[in-house]
Amino acid sequence: MSAPSVEEVGRRLDEVRAKRGYLLPHHGLLAIAAPRLLAGYDAAYTALTLEPRTMGERPKEFVWLAVLTSCDEGIATHHIKKFRDAGGTDAEIELAVRLSAFAEGAGRYEFAAAKWQRHLPQYDRERAYRAALSALIAGSGVDEGLVEVTMAAVHTTRRAWWELAVHIRGAYARGVPEMELAEGISYAMFPGSIPNFVDACGVWQNMIAMGEVPASDVFRLWGASAAEQGGFDGASKP
Repeated sequence: MSAPSVEEVGRRLDEVRAKRGYLLPHHGLLAIAAPRLLAGYDAAYTALTLEPRTMGERPKEFVWLAVLTSCDEGIATHHIKKFRDAGGTDAEIELAVRLSAFAEGAGRYEFAAAKWQRHLPQYDRERAYRAALSALIAGSGVDEGLVEVTMAAVHTTRRAWWELAVHIRGAYARGVPEMELAEGISYAMFPGSIPNFVDACGVWQNMIAMGEVPASDVFRLWGASAAEQGGFDGASKP
């Protein structure tokens, strides 16, 4: 396939710029080398985050900031502006960073449970993890349900399936609508990789199939198909 004309590439980039208000490096490459892929990518990204779904703009962008921090993604700074434009504060941005940092250390609770159990027979990994998280968010004013969704998305990027399951259960316990939980986890899809997102969906689906969460009828239908899809063989329980 021959390269397109300068005029054609310019038109494609103008369309992206007009829609999003910015250009990222891959937009130009796809505009030159794979215009159909650029169109498909743009359609997917539009459905992912540009078009409103269930979450409001402020909580949605809060999840995005934590996910971007977790992925060490420094390009998409437009999410900071979008968060501020939606009423988000610098203190909340700091909390998003702290939640990402907390997730990085989550494996230490597993270490204590696995390696020191003989010396600490009463040690409970989930209780210890929850206590530390509660201390972290105390006084922040950020809704606990949003914290559950945010941490579910962050742990998806880390392939931390035990922690993801903790927060899926936590989201149900705090009455988070399933559609909001699904939306929040989906924000890990692009920066945190689609394979990680696929496996995260498998964790949730398997939890529904095993009756670990009080799923709604439509989500139970999804859970029921876990067996025919092979389920998920990662660890979601302590």
